[in-house]
Order: sequence, then C-alpha cells, then structure tokens
Amino acid sequence: MNRSNADSLGPWLAERLGVDLVQSAPVAGGCIHEAWCLQLADGGRLFAKTNEVGALPLLEAEADGLAALAALAEPAGLVVPEPRALGVMADRAVLVLPWLPLAPRGAAEGWGRLGAALARLHRLSLSESTAVPAAGFGWSIDNFIGAGPQANGWLEDWGRFFSERRLAPQLRLLADRGTVLPRAAELLERLPGWLAGHAPDPCLVHGDLWSGNAALLSDGRGALFDPSVHRADREVDLAMARLFGGVPAAFFEGYEAIWPLPPGQERRVEIYNLYHLLNHANLFGGGYRNQAQASILRLLEDPPG
Repeated sequence: MNRSNADSLGPWLAERLGVDLVQSAPVAGGCIHEAWCLQLADGGRLFAKTNEVGALPLLEAEADGLAALAALAEPAGLVVPEPRALGVMADRAVLVLPWLPLAPRGAAEGWGRLGAALARLHRLSLSESTAVPAAGFGWSIDNFIGAGPQANGWLEDWGRFFSERRLAPQLRLLADRGTVLPRAAELLERLPGWLAGHAPDPCLVHGDLWSGNAALLSDGRGALFDPSVHRADREVDLAMARLFGGVPAAFFEGYEAIWPLPPGQERRVEIYNLYHLLNHANLFGGGYRNQAQASILRLLEDPPG
C-alpha cells in the first residue's frame, strides 16, 4: 500500500474510531505486513498493519491473541497493545493498534522487570476469569506462527499435543514440499513418552517470543506484541526467547525470581525449539532444514526425560 492509499485510511478511521488522521508514515521492521505510524489531529498516534485482503485471517488471529494477553497485561505489569480496529478498507486488510513509544534497542535496563511480568502473566492465566478458560492444551481457534498455520484445538495430554499439533503438522508441510527428515517419525512416536513425567500447567503463552516481539518502552515498562497465543507449557516462551539470541540474561533472571522453572527444563528447550526450526524451514528453507534435522538426531541419541 503506497502512502496515498495509507492516507485514505482517514475516512475509515473516522468512521470506526472517530479520529482525524493528519499524516501516515511507513514504519520499518515487519516482514509480513506493511506497518504505518498514523499521526492524529489531537496529537496522538496509532499504529496500523495493512496487507492484501487474503491476509485478513492473520490479522484476525493476531487481534485475538493480543486481546487475550491484554486482559492480563495490566495486573501482570506488562503492556500489550489492545486492538482498536480490524477489518477491510477497499482492497486492504487493516489492523489498528495503540502506538508504543519504544526505547532504543540497545537499552538493557528493564528486561528483568519484563521477565518478571511474563511470569506473573503466566501465573495469572491459570485463574483469571478474563482469560480464555483452559480446556487442556491448545486454543479455541487455529491461528498462525509467523505466516505459517498453527493447528490448535484442545488436548489434555501435553506430550500428545506437542507431538500431534506442533511437530507433526510442520513435518507434514515439509514432506508435502519434498523434504522428509530422516527419523522424524520415530521422534514423533517417542516424544509423548519423554514428556510423560512432566506435568505443566496449561498457561496462556505468547507463543512466538523472540527478541523482535518484545521490547522496552521509553518509560521503562516492558511490552509484548505479535503473539501466537495458545495454552501450553510456560517453558515454550522461555525456550524460544533463547533460540535466536537478543534477549538479555536479566529477562530470564527476572522470570525465575517470580516463578522458578521446574527441574529438567534445560533438557526440554531443544524439544520446544524444534517446532520453531521446523516452521522456519517451511517458511524460509535454507539452513533451517539442516538445523531441524540435527536437532532431531540429537534428541533421539540423547533423549530427555
């Protein structure tokens, strides 16, 4: 969407939110949607994501996840941008969110507080009536992990859920594209047994928690966005935060200070991050296939549990 089209958001925003758009400017950083800073006549700002109409389900899933996290964010001490408007404008899908004034990426102070706030959100999700009630592990709708499909539904057994709803669909997508990873079927068969002795609570998780989806704000508070929510072992968020780097050690220390992780979590990190390696292999190919294959072999040769 070019700038003139972005400015045509004005009537749409006026109708939906009763605001007067003065100017729109593109924002860098996204790899799926176009992003815009919307300057309003009252001096405020909004953030908008736009894409082709066919991408509306991605924005709908994002809005659903943000709303679920936002319901718990304030008591947890987090900032989550709650959706302001969602729909179709002409030939574009649009999601409008509050503008978040981010601190410089190099800022370190506050990551410990962000980790502690995530721990509180995980714990609150087990009891707060504002969160989606747990019916086991999963979510009430299928959603997305990045641009890839994420199967949900509900299962009571965590090991089965992770094997059948996380790893198996990613491996099928790879196979459909001509890549069958050796011994992957063996891993799927054995994985529920590896997790059988682990009994996690079905916490509400962000689901895609790498350093690009978390930030510090200019006032020092921590923020989360771009989620792929579901109910899962809370360790999946901590595991992914380690996968690609960029999340300071203070984040993990802050989490542990509020709700320490149970024994054996170090051995489960590779299981949980295999999901993201497979998803990246499906989305981007390249070396991610080799990384996923190496992870499968390591798990089979030195199984956790």
